[in-house]
Amino acid sequence: MHSMQIRSTFLDFFTSRGHRHVPSSPLIPSDPTLLLANAGMNQFKPYFLGEVVPEHPRATTIQKCARTSDIDNVGRTNRHATFFEMMGNFSFGDYFKADAIAYAWELLTQGYNLDKDRLWITVYQGDDEAEQLWRKIGVPAERIQRLGMEDNFWSMGVPGPCGPCSEVNYDRGPSFGREGGPAVNGERYMEIWNLVFMQYQRGEGDKKGDFPILGDLAQQSIDTGLGLDRLAAILQGVENVCGTDLLMPTLKTVQELAGRDYPGGGEEKVSFQVVTEHARSVAYLIADGVLPAKDGRGYVLRRLMRRAIRHARMLGIDQPVLAPATASVIANLGDTWPELTSQASLIEQVVTAEEESFTRALAQGTRLLNAAITRSRESRATTLTGETAFELHDTYGFPVELTIEAAHDAGLSVDEDRFADLLAEQQQRAKTGGKAKTAEALRRQDAYRELSARHGRTDFVGYDHIDAESTVLGLIAEGTIVPGADQGSTIELVLDRSPFYAESGGQVGDTGTIRTAGGALLQVLDTKSGLEGFHVHTVRVVEGEIRTGEETEALVDGARRDAVARSHSATHVLHAMLRRTLGDHASQHGSLVDAGRLRFDFAHFSAVERTQLAAIEALVNDHLLDDPEVRIWHASRAEAEAAGATALFGEKYGDRVRIVDIGDFSRELCGGTHVGHGSNAGPVRILGEASIGSNLRRIEALTGRDALSYYDTERRLLEELSALLGTRPQNAPEALRKRLDALTAAQQELGRLREAELRSRAQELAASARPVAGGRIVTEKLTGLGPDELRTLAADTVGLLSDNPTIVILGTEHSGKALLAAAVTHSLHETGTQASQILVSAARAVGGGAGGQGAVASAGGRHTEALDEALTVAGQDAVRVLDQ
Repeated sequence: MHSMQIRSTFLDFFTSRGHRHVPSSPLIPSDPTLLLANAGMNQFKPYFLGEVVPEHPRATTIQKCARTSDIDNVGRTNRHATFFEMMGNFSFGDYFKADAIAYAWELLTQGYNLDKDRLWITVYQGDDEAEQLWRKIGVPAERIQRLGMEDNFWSMGVPGPCGPCSEVNYDRGPSFGREGGPAVNGERYMEIWNLVFMQYQRGEGDKKGDFPILGDLAQQSIDTGLGLDRLAAILQGVENVCGTDLLMPTLKTVQELAGRDYPGGGEEKVSFQVVTEHARSVAYLIADGVLPAKDGRGYVLRRLMRRAIRHARMLGIDQPVLAPATASVIANLGDTWPELTSQASLIEQVVTAEEESFTRALAQGTRLLNAAITRSRESRATTLTGETAFELHDTYGFPVELTIEAAHDAGLSVDEDRFADLLAEQQQRAKTGGKAKTAEALRRQDAYRELSARHGRTDFVGYDHIDAESTVLGLIAEGTIVPGADQGSTIELVLDRSPFYAESGGQVGDTGTIRTAGGALLQVLDTKSGLEGFHVHTVRVVEGEIRTGEETEALVDGARRDAVARSHSATHVLHAMLRRTLGDHASQHGSLVDAGRLRFDFAHFSAVERTQLAAIEALVNDHLLDDPEVRIWHASRAEAEAAGATALFGEKYGDRVRIVDIGDFSRELCGGTHVGHGSNAGPVRILGEASIGSNLRRIEALTGRDALSYYDTERRLLEELSALLGTRPQNAPEALRKRLDALTAAQQELGRLREAELRSRAQELAASARPVAGGRIVTEKLTGLGPDELRTLAADTVGLLSDNPTIVILGTEHSGKALLAAAVTHSLHETGTQASQILVSAARAVGGGAGGQGAVASAGGRHTEALDEALTVAGQDAVRVLDQ
């Protein structure tokens, strides 16, 4: 059965049983506690937590997932992958265990025609009900095994819904290992479907099971996940996931690049599978907006790419591998996942640049490693230090496996224990920082959930009104719900209905004022979404006191809202013009939409030239001046995509979406506020662009009145400059250029005159040399010289006296400091005399120090009054040197 049919069979089965088909969310989740979408239930988390009431009680999805916890198992087992499609069905307070089990059994045995006698079941050790339901459906007791908390109990790792789970496993036969069921052999009895029964509320504790069960959930739910890769391997009769139609075209590409067939076993087999599987993960991650970086999800992508490159080199593939491998992924899966095709250019450019960069890093790491091995041999050490291995890994991205292999070839071992300790310390530092941030966020989230459970979503009326009569539903201080707050307090406030836009999609939250019926005045400092559809206002109590339950009048700062709306509409037009000018790969990767200004991040691989930037600005303003209508409409997600609407990376959209059209050139899914016509948004003044990371650029611009003010400032500066130059504004650049050319010529001539003057002065100083025992000496206090000129004059003077051992010592005052310079002839320097030793005592006299290695040295200090004394001291030291 082809993977397309596997997907359609799953979706048809559940949609025919009342489940709504929900599109996959992006791999970049909206959940701040997650780095990447790693399970089908991620996008439904607000439903399970009770934060949001679902529009439909049943759902089914095919979710893109990225999970690197088992990255080291890729290629070493037949079932592990870092990217996979998770097919799932979900019940939000509707059906429970009996129906979930019945659905799974029916679909597997009738929809996919799997042999009933090869299906094994695991249940949680204390879940008698689940075992009885499986036995009732026809599974014999000997093919049902009970496992513990770690294997068959699910939670999100934080307080909230949890419950036992039941896994369906398929017996692949004796060739895959010994018998005994999934409790004995996970390779032979491969888990294909996990049914999670959410029925309890858990408290604080760790993810592995050390947490209290606080009681039953008010609403029992179902969350399941059926792995497409694993099911395809079974239905297509192949050994591992790389043999399925999902990955076989990419595996063939890797074989062509390697110039040989995929082997049946050994380390080469692992490398073939790693390159193949990681290429798929890389393509999907980039298509969903992840770019290489030093941390976060960008580091996950970079690690996958570097791992694939390393294994390709182990296969002897010295040519680029990621570009052709990801291209095969796009060709194979682009029809099912259109984002792969639409981002093909971006994927190719990112992987090509990263492979070139890592290839250089590998070469540099190899040189450093060879040097470390040489040092170890010279010192007769038998072990390469863990610090060396860690530096290569952490600083240069050099895989520790290559370090171990190279050291072994040189007859050395690597202190792997020390390397592991250093790596663990680094990971713990990152983990500790992340936990601290998460703990603070969780306290607030608990308060938001409690209020949301009591009152539901915020009624947002801000698209049509900037004011509203509202009721205070809750007050939160430092993550704790409080009954009231007094004057001077800064707290969070929740209203039943709000005209304040909550920060989202790059647009800043609204500010304004709230007045209570009791006479209190509150300044709204910011507005954010505490939960989906739940607005939280950060307020300062300016006058009086505020209490929960009070009636209020809320008023948005209208002028600021209008300025923000101008920036948001301008951002959409800028996005469209960037793509038109640079290519479709120049997609948005983040933005800030604020009053009078915007910041726009986009994918691109080189600096945007000034002429291009000017052309883009002109295009934006031309389109705004044409006064296109800004039209807002609503549709299903599928209808919006069919109409060509652009969805932004990392944004979460529901079944019904809001689309913003600006003329016939921009169409984006967007929840922000906008102007009514394009001319209301302009003008736009681009201030500049710069790199903010690998393959990522940022444009900053001003809009509306702020742009006009900037233009006015530029105009006044030009007028002032023109007046100074005595010319008209349009002639100012050429007049300034002529003045600068003349100034440059004058400075060059002055430099030549100064050089001639110094040469003449050097001759005068050379003529003043006085003989002493063993040579000659020049000491002189000068004026009007800088430090460089003083050194040069000393060197030139001694150069004229090179026929005899000579020491030149010069001093001057400059910028409030006493400066000294000394120079010795070549003959003295060859016998070991350093110019700096002449100035040691003199430098001490002026309160400073001497520096310089060789025949010329300098010194300086704050005590200008001691300059004469310093010259005398230096002269005496020079005489002693010449007398030796």
